[in-house]
Amino acid sequence: MKDSNRDAYVVDRDQQVLRKTLDIICGKWRLFILLNLGEHTRRYGELRRMMPDVSEKVLIQELKTLIGLGVLEKESFSEVPPRVEYRLTKKGLKVLPLLHGLKHIGEPFMEI
Repeated sequence: MKDSNRDAYVVDRDQQVLRKTLDIICGKWRLFILLNLGEHTRRYGELRRMMPDVSEKVLIQELKTLIGLGVLEKESFSEVPPRVEYRLTKKGLKVLPLLHGLKHIGEPFMEI
């Protein structure tokens, strides 16, 4: 492979990886969902209470999207009343250092 082709491949691959990363973290509520889950398993109601400003419809939609991206997993239990739990997948856990880094960047700006 020529150097110019290799460089083009690397740039293209880097852009694809960055695009996938942005798919995961972009969305008004996705960062909050990921941060609130962290390393915990949480029920839908817990997440809802942790984010009172998000509508039920949007929260459900964002959870489904994150599951589809392979970031979250959902476990349903056959109980009465029904119980559903969400947790980050192994891939999803890799997002946590990025979230903590973003929080670290934002801290100094909270005093402005």
